[in-house]
Amino acid sequence: MTTQRDFRFGVNMVVPSSRADWIEKCRRAEELGFDVLGVADHLGMPAPFPAMVLAAEATERVRLNTFVLNTPFYNPVLLAREVATADQFTDGRVELGLGAGYVKAEFEAAGIAFESGGRRVDHLGTTVATLRRLFADPDHRPSTVQRPGPPLLVAGWGDRLLSIAAEHADIVAFTGASTTADGGLRAADGDELAERVAFVRDRLGARADQVEFNLLVQQVLGEAEVPAFLERYGDSLPPHTAGDLAALPTVLVGDPEAIAAQIRDLRARHGITYITVIEPFMEALAPALALLR
Repeated sequence: MTTQRDFRFGVNMVVPSSRADWIEKCRRAEELGFDVLGVADHLGMPAPFPAMVLAAEATERVRLNTFVLNTPFYNPVLLAREVATADQFTDGRVELGLGAGYVKAEFEAAGIAFESGGRRVDHLGTTVATLRRLFADPDHRPSTVQRPGPPLLVAGWGDRLLSIAAEHADIVAFTGASTTADGGLRAADGDELAERVAFVRDRLGARADQVEFNLLVQQVLGEAEVPAFLERYGDSLPPHTAGDLAALPTVLVGDPEAIAAQIRDLRARHGITYITVIEPFMEALAPALALLR
């Protein structure tokens, strides 16, 4: 890379117990210094767009994103209306995150066919092209505040999905895990992440310096918490890592200085400058943020 981006930090919010609880969580994330509030798209969690609009009302500066939409759940034209409305009602603070969906049980519960990975990726590609076309049309209504549309984040791991991301996205989000046939996840190690980053860079070509790289961090642990983590999740880790969490880019371990060093290494090795953490770990990550500004 010819330039080095500043870091950005997001937190992916999870289920609130009430409206007041959601507002409190969003304000706390902004207070801790996070730059982006994300809303996942899973059944049993809040609907993403109303949650984002309420988050905007409760905060002052943070951006709001869908992290990430199960794109096969949505008709692209109707989705464009949802996105544009949210962008209007948040005064242009929306980032649009899209994924191909991977949890088979959610598709079944919604009565939506869980098609092959290839077909789900095809739908994502069609959705991206449709959104880009509609947002660029000056006569399309409702229109977005951000022109020509909100920044697009595409998240995934496989070749076809990352190829779409490289062609269209403003932000490429690496999930740090491959999906299994039944919708489960298997954590990837640093070498696997490096290979995926290289794959995307090759396809970005001249766009390489224009695209931001994101990584979803699944755990932020103190050293004393490592044994319990390995006992619970050891079977989902790559066997050759032998429980060495330093080999897993999606798990940050140690005190704030150690965690900051791991994040700097992600930037140095992979060009990853946008880190998203799951809400239960936002307090644990927050002390490292000040060391990275």
